Amino acid sequence: MFQVFFCIRDQHDLRFVFLAALICIISCSTAVMMLRQGNAASEETKHRWLITGGLATGFGIWSTHFIAMLGYDPGVVAGYKPGLTAVSLAIVLATTLIGFRLAVFGGKAGSMAFGGCVAGGGFAAMHYTGMAALSLPAKIEWNPAYLLVSVALAILPMVQVLRLALTKRGLANAVMAAGLMVLGIVGLHFTGMTAIRLVPARMEDGAVLLSPSTMSALIGAVSLFLLGLCLFGGLIAKRTNAAILHSQQQFSILVRGISDCAIYMLKQDGCIANWNAGAQRLKGYSEEEVVGQPLAIFYTSEDRALGLHAQAIECARQHGKFIGEGWRVRRDGSRFWAHVTIEHVLDAEGRSLGFAKITRDMTQFKEDQDRLEEARHQLATALSNMHQGLCLFDSNARLVLRNQRFLELWNLPESSCLPGASLDEVAYAALSSRAGEKVSEERIANVHVLLKQSLDANGSEPVVVEYGEAFSMSITSRGMPDGGWVTTFEDISERRRSEKRIAHLAHHDMLTGMPNRSSFNRWLSHELVAAPCRGEQVALVAIDLDRFKEINDTHGHAIGDQVLRSFADAISNCLDENEIAARLGGDEFALAKRFARETELTDFLSRLETAIDGCVTNSVAALNGASIGVVLYPGDAEDLDTLLNNADLAMYRAKVTLGQSVCFYEAGMDEKARWRRQIASDLRFAVERNEMHLLYQEQRSVLDQTLTGYEALLRWTHPLHGNIGPDDFIPIAEESGEIVRIGEWVLRTACLEAMHWPSDLKVAVNLSPVQLLKPDLPEVVTQILLDTGLPPRRLELEITETAIITEKVRALHSLRRIKALGVSVAMDDFGTGYSSLDTLHSFPFDKIKIDKSFLLQSETNDQSRAIVKAVLALGRTLSIPVLAEGVETKMQLALLVEEGCNEAQGYLFGRPASAPSLQQGSDTASSRRAKSAAKR
Repeated sequence: MFQVFFCIRDQHDLRFVFLAALICIISCSTAVMMLRQGNAASEETKHRWLITGGLATGFGIWSTHFIAMLGYDPGVVAGYKPGLTAVSLAIVLATTLIGFRLAVFGGKAGSMAFGGCVAGGGFAAMHYTGMAALSLPAKIEWNPAYLLVSVALAILPMVQVLRLALTKRGLANAVMAAGLMVLGIVGLHFTGMTAIRLVPARMEDGAVLLSPSTMSALIGAVSLFLLGLCLFGGLIAKRTNAAILHSQQQFSILVRGISDCAIYMLKQDGCIANWNAGAQRLKGYSEEEVVGQPLAIFYTSEDRALGLHAQAIECARQHGKFIGEGWRVRRDGSRFWAHVTIEHVLDAEGRSLGFAKITRDMTQFKEDQDRLEEARHQLATALSNMHQGLCLFDSNARLVLRNQRFLELWNLPESSCLPGASLDEVAYAALSSRAGEKVSEERIANVHVLLKQSLDANGSEPVVVEYGEAFSMSITSRGMPDGGWVTTFEDISERRRSEKRIAHLAHHDMLTGMPNRSSFNRWLSHELVAAPCRGEQVALVAIDLDRFKEINDTHGHAIGDQVLRSFADAISNCLDENEIAARLGGDEFALAKRFARETELTDFLSRLETAIDGCVTNSVAALNGASIGVVLYPGDAEDLDTLLNNADLAMYRAKVTLGQSVCFYEAGMDEKARWRRQIASDLRFAVERNEMHLLYQEQRSVLDQTLTGYEALLRWTHPLHGNIGPDDFIPIAEESGEIVRIGEWVLRTACLEAMHWPSDLKVAVNLSPVQLLKPDLPEVVTQILLDTGLPPRRLELEITETAIITEKVRALHSLRRIKALGVSVAMDDFGTGYSSLDTLHSFPFDKIKIDKSFLLQSETNDQSRAIVKAVLALGRTLSIPVLAEGVETKMQLALLVEEGCNEAQGYLFGRPASAPSLQQGSDTASSRRAKSAAKR
């Protein structure tokens, strides 16, 4: 370090040193300025700035070196070799230009570092090439350490110089960059000079050398050229900046003077950078209040929540410009409709400088536009949603406008009947489109006639025109003061069809197409008046389908409707002259016939039964037949109402009478029917009124007469009629459907009672066929067991085989689900009705109950005894326990013991009694009675 100082002090003329330093400072400052100008310039001018800067920097550094060399005193006569001197200048110019170009056009840190190495390396190469150009009567020896340090001082600062000049703004960074560059060049030169040691030697003879005076002239010329370049660059920069400043001042005056629009700049983050008078007038904020605030303050809360302000900025950033409209908010909270333009402002290099925003108040224009649009929309909506087609014609019979409905009515395309078309053209297009063929001139002439009729009526009476059976049009025309008119068209085809349908439905059933009740009554009323005059009678037949509700419940209402239609077709097709059939409602049908002889009635009924039998056979569902009631006029009734009522009574008698499908009316049916209707009505409230109660009959083992359980028996104490037997009210409950609700009550009550018994006793409950066919029966049983807490093994459900026959698959499926719960299932009344081995084979019953009718006759009737033995043998063979009902004598009990019967119940063991839980010591008393009976 001290050697460098001594070299400067002892071997250099300080005047030249200071001059070299001045040239170096000017050159480095010029380099930094030119680099910044070139980096910020457009692509067109960037090369010019870089070339100018590179040349100025190269010449300056070269001049700095040789001026300092002129101040160097080696102590001997020295000269300069022209060739190497020129090469040193070429090196520094080339490397400086290359280094600057790499740094500016690369734009990245790596490019800047590489450019700095190239430029710094060029400075070092220029220095040592210039040293090689020095010719002395001595030999130059180099100190390697100082040599390496000088090269490092040339390269390392240049990397940082380029980074500060190109990436850091501000005067301080520019000064720092220029200072680093000066230090690097000065350090290179003087450290390199310190590395020299001169060894005396003979100077080459005949060499062409540049004398110091020649070098001084050359360096002076280069220095003047350098100062000219700097002056030229500075002048250009000054004029450019002055022009920019003048333009900015003019633009600022223009922008700030505009008061009709809000014009201001936004920063990159969307915050407000400046504010003009128009913005203050429009939005109410002063410049001090608003500068630095985000753009979102002008947006409504709804738009801010949607992020519209950020979307607008991003749109301008991505596409260069955003144009939009919307509600904006002033400082006082009022709103105005704004038209907004946001432009992305870029510098010459394409770098973002922010956004220019223009806002105009378009509230009044918006209101006017909205009013016009609303009026236009209302008119268009009214025309488009008119039920009628509309055409407006002027006084020259030219079409002014037509609505969409007009095109739809006449099946016309959008391009048809455009404004300006004549009346004849419109008529021809409409009629030919509907007819599907060319229209004659007569039909066009008829249009003029219809128009004249409609205009004469002035809209008071529409003209109805029929275009075939499928299309009817109502046309109304009204004249206008200017001679034009408005014609409206209404398609009344559906109305005409509806009127016909209504007329048909008023007299016919919608499902089957048969005459309905009113049509039937009208026909019947007429015949009741006419028949006596002709000496004839009238037969009225009422028909009700048997168990039709089960078809709906099982197969669905769609199948039920199909059965009704099939049945209606069957009885309608069997009709003859003077006969009528009608559907009165639901599954009720009625037929009537006027006849003079009994044979005619017999033939009529025979045809009817044959038709019904055929319908049952061919039905899509299992139709169980029909019940038929017949009443005659005038023998069985004197008026229409009585005739209809008596027919219902006869039909009902046929329904409840086993094996009889046709029943004629008889006196006395009315009273019994009223009684049944009263009973059905009272059954609906019997449970709620606590009129129902259960009795329990013991079930015992045949071998040792131990108690095994009880059968729950339903009883009804009517408030007026007293005790009504199950055989009387249960069929009525099944017909009305009340048996389902009553059956659930019985099951729940019996299970609750059984919870008070010993855990080894069962309770048996009878199930109605109606209950068995309910799809949710297993769920009902499950819920009752859960609610009462009774174990499933203690519940036994008794069913008759009759309950299975109607829907065997469905019934057995429900029984299997119930049995899977652990509940026992017993077949009740075995040996009567439809008992078959197939049923026992289809379902694993837990018990068979022999009907009491067989046991009661077993002592006197050998056939009954044989049946009892056969059933018991069957039970043993199938391993199914058998319970005998109706045991009243010791002889009957002995028969059961002899034949191996498992259980029995009857008066011998005890009559049905109240709940065992209400009897004190009931089981003990019953046991004593049973044992004494067995001894007797």
